[in-house]
Amino acid sequence: MHRTNLSLYQHRHDFHRISESNIKRVFFVVIITVITMVLEILFGWIFNSMALLADGWHMATHASALGITLITYLISKRLKNDTSFSFGTWKIEILGAFTSAILLGFVGIMVVYSSVERILNPVIIQYDQALIVTFIGLTVNIVCALILTIRKKNGHDLDHEYDHGHTHEHHGHHHELGIKSAYLHVVSDALTSIFAIAALFGAKLLNLNFLDPVMGILSTVLIFKWSFELLKETSSALLDRNDNAEITGEIRGLIEGDGDTKISDLHLWRVAGMEYACIISLVSSKVKNTEYYRELLKPVHELAHISIEIVKCIECSGGENGILGIDRVSPEKQCDNFSVQDYLNGG
Repeated sequence: MHRTNLSLYQHRHDFHRISESNIKRVFFVVIITVITMVLEILFGWIFNSMALLADGWHMATHASALGITLITYLISKRLKNDTSFSFGTWKIEILGAFTSAILLGFVGIMVVYSSVERILNPVIIQYDQALIVTFIGLTVNIVCALILTIRKKNGHDLDHEYDHGHTHEHHGHHHELGIKSAYLHVVSDALTSIFAIAALFGAKLLNLNFLDPVMGILSTVLIFKWSFELLKETSSALLDRNDNAEITGEIRGLIEGDGDTKISDLHLWRVAGMEYACIISLVSSKVKNTEYYRELLKPVHELAHISIEIVKCIECSGGENGILGIDRVSPEKQCDNFSVQDYLNGG
């Protein structure tokens, strides 16, 4: 009975499965980045090398962003069973990714500022030393990028956990925004290294010193683009913006397919990388129970939490309307035959 045992009628809040492999990958990348950063700053100070010092402090920015990603993963994991988070702790990771996107934008600003300063105030470049440092940085970034993109082949990695069965093309491989933000920091650093290598070789062989700062400015075009796209994606998730017209259209098509039922109100928002919650208010002249409509929505596997309100059409019922579902239950519905699926989506 519900008076003594509510467990059958309760549902989970931890919609987001935290991938241990993601935590390990980001941890290794943070360690590698921090070690490289410390060595570059240390040897730059010992050997009076501005190239090493500059690259070391530049890498410190990326290390901070990667550290934020790691911290958000750990906090999200620690609080995953905290019911005060109504829809789980996924947005902790998104908040970290949002912060990381801002830091990526600052990296772009730093590169532009340094490049413009070099154009206005040219300095003598020690090409051989600068090339060695740049190749070291590029190697580290390639290793880190490979670590972040490795997927387990046993199918237990989070990126594949929900890929079975019905999925939508819009998801792609970017639903893990924490990993995506870390990856973009590593790739942006690698990109600047590639541009720097090309510029340094060009300047050394052709004596065109301006190539170094110009290439730096060009590299920021992609950095700003990636930063903006990540900001847009993370802010949409943080603000519960429904940016998924495909799933919204599918829900409407399934519910309204009988030609009588109409959705009067629909709220859809992400509660995890590939999972959504929705609140549906529908109007019908032929009222059915909530289980009927939940069965209709089964093909939409992305729905992890569903709340349904059913309103009987006033005009069709001669002025008498009733509301069934999550807020009110018709008097004839007894507790012993009213399952959790009728009242709540148990997940």
